Amino acid sequence: MAEKRDLLSLLDYDHEEIYQIISRGLQFKRAATRKGNQILDGKSIALIFSKPSTRTRISFEVAIAQLGGHAVYLSARELQLGRGETIQDTGRVLARYCDAIVIRTFAHEDVVSLANAADVPVINALTDDFHPCQALADLMTILEKKERLSDIRVAYIGDGNNVCNSLLIGSAKMGIDFKAACPPGYEPDAGIIKKALAGADKGAKIEVVNDPLEAARGADILYTDVWASMGQETEADKRRAAFSNFTIDEKLVGVADQQALVMHCLPAHRGEEIAAGVLDGPQSIVFDQAENRMHIQKALLAHIFKTNRLGV
Repeated sequence: MAEKRDLLSLLDYDHEEIYQIISRGLQFKRAATRKGNQILDGKSIALIFSKPSTRTRISFEVAIAQLGGHAVYLSARELQLGRGETIQDTGRVLARYCDAIVIRTFAHEDVVSLANAADVPVINALTDDFHPCQALADLMTILEKKERLSDIRVAYIGDGNNVCNSLLIGSAKMGIDFKAACPPGYEPDAGIIKKALAGADKGAKIEVVNDPLEAARGADILYTDVWASMGQETEADKRRAAFSNFTIDEKLVGVADQQALVMHCLPAHRGEEIAAGVLDGPQSIVFDQAENRMHIQKALLAHIFKTNRLGV
């Protein structure tokens, strides 16, 4: 049996592999038809979702269908995990039925355990530590809009969360300078930064500051996420106070490069992490970014199953 290729985090992927995936994503998007070659013909993909989702679930289900496969959606309450079955046993069983497993959950360790137990590919669709599929779509969007990845500066404003972690890893791998502005105590994990820098391409820089204006000054991309992610609802008031000066608004856009673009992984809270006029303004590429989730899922699945039959 050929060695399987998981996607647990972008730490395990190099520059060339990431570039191949995002380039394939652009090929899928540019295709005249949404239906590609039936890369997944006869294949079933299990989707385990312990966290609710709009973009991740729908983009995967549609991508799988357009590639000729069949998605089996499984919420946590529909599995025996809730009655004490181990994630390892779940993985062993699903691998007997399905050709790959996509999982969206809380603890990253659960995804690692699942991948170790299952002998089919496992894709991390979000954990508390990483969101690699989102970062791949983000990199694809930057390449699409800027027509390059070199000499790009990304300013991330807000919480040093799973989205921030994955985007900084992806940026480092692709030679993009990444500067995060976070309130004290909300910076991205230092260990993840160290690993990202160890795999950085072309001398890419990763910096963490506490001043949004410093991060945004001259940036090509302004990026943000919600202040309180799923599972942090009880911290909402505390976080709202801590992040009160970390809004991407017209003032912040004004200190960025004149051609700067604004990104947000959604869902967005207008008036909190991003001003309504910015999210809905001419420099926003947020909804193109959201659309690209579907195209990158196709490209990722094509890569995972080691096929070049893109049908484009």
